Amino acid sequence: MSFNNYTPFVVSSLLLYITYKIIAMWYNDLRPDKELINDKYALIMLDSEDEYRRMMSDADKNRTMTNLLALRQGLRDHIPKKTVDTNLLLCSWNIKNFGTLKDRTVESLFYIAEIINAFDIVAVQEVNRNLDDFKKVLRVLGSHWKYTLSDVTEGSSGNDERFGFIYDSRRVIHSGLSGEIVISPELIDENPIISQLKRTPTFTGFESGWRKFSIVSVHLHPGNGPLNKAIRKEEVRLLMEILKKKLKSSAFENRNMIILGDTNLYEDDEDIVKLITDQKFVESDGLKGKFTNTSLNQIYDRVFLNVDTYFKIATNDDGTEKGGVFNLFDYVYKNSAAEITKYHTLMLEHKDDPSTLISDAKFKSYFNKYWKRNQMSDHLPIWLELQTESSDEFLINKLRWF
Repeated sequence: MSFNNYTPFVVSSLLLYITYKIIAMWYNDLRPDKELINDKYALIMLDSEDEYRRMMSDADKNRTMTNLLALRQGLRDHIPKKTVDTNLLLCSWNIKNFGTLKDRTVESLFYIAEIINAFDIVAVQEVNRNLDDFKKVLRVLGSHWKYTLSDVTEGSSGNDERFGFIYDSRRVIHSGLSGEIVISPELIDENPIISQLKRTPTFTGFESGWRKFSIVSVHLHPGNGPLNKAIRKEEVRLLMEILKKKLKSSAFENRNMIILGDTNLYEDDEDIVKLITDQKFVESDGLKGKFTNTSLNQIYDRVFLNVDTYFKIATNDDGTEKGGVFNLFDYVYKNSAAEITKYHTLMLEHKDDPSTLISDAKFKSYFNKYWKRNQMSDHLPIWLELQTESSDEFLINKLRWF
């Protein structure tokens, strides 16, 4: 492009525009109105029901940017860096009723996008029929972020849910394998408790470098007590029967398989876990035993791997696999009086009967039990760092044959 025929003002405006497009497209909605005279078309967070007005006040933007800085620092402190050709960051996150909760704020969508951006593949559970928020998050992330989505599981037991994968196409690609796991009639017992998993799991393939692998994303039946446990156990039994056949029939290079998601497994569900481990799936020790719900009292979200010798989880100096739970509430929607006060007005608008919010104690209780969980989730993101480069191990292993 030649700028010879343009005035200095036009040239400077073009350069400013290009700079913003390259480095700040993510945060366009956080810019002041005066910077957007010619760029309003680039905004994402607009209210389609109110003449497409901007959905963030200056106070909202200020609060969001302050919290984003803290969140970004927290992610840098706790999540490994992405390195070219050597690692892949895998995350699983149940984002509560993603698409159904109508009072989820624009502010929260920025936080959700920021967390997703720290990883390479994010398996998302509880994506609902309405994809407006999902698509806004994708636009905030940028065009190099791609996704796959299953259809909604119909019927009341499906809870209007689907499964999604959001992935950075610069780091990993979709292999082309994509499907839902449906139970064949031959596997179903007489007088069954269930004939299908209540939320149909997805089975999706990915490639990164010379790594090929498939991920089965699940959201198993919740609840404690004998009946709920029996349903969950039957879901796992049926699932493992299907996966056992897939592992035997897959091409050798495609047999790396990962099961992850919201398993709703309780401490006394060891017999259910054994159904998985009996098929040579191993739970990552970087995650084992770590609480994954917002209340920090249950280990609902898990990752199990059945992979070959060269498919490795990165390790710390002590040999522990790199993985963990990211507690986002240490950085956003923090449980402090000053932070809770910032959301009093929004909580009053959110609550069905706002007249009950009559004291700081009531606001604090509502904030922790409902508000922050409906803004983000009642689950925390879990993650693993996968090692994508193992040339030395491969060469050493093959050298032994000669």
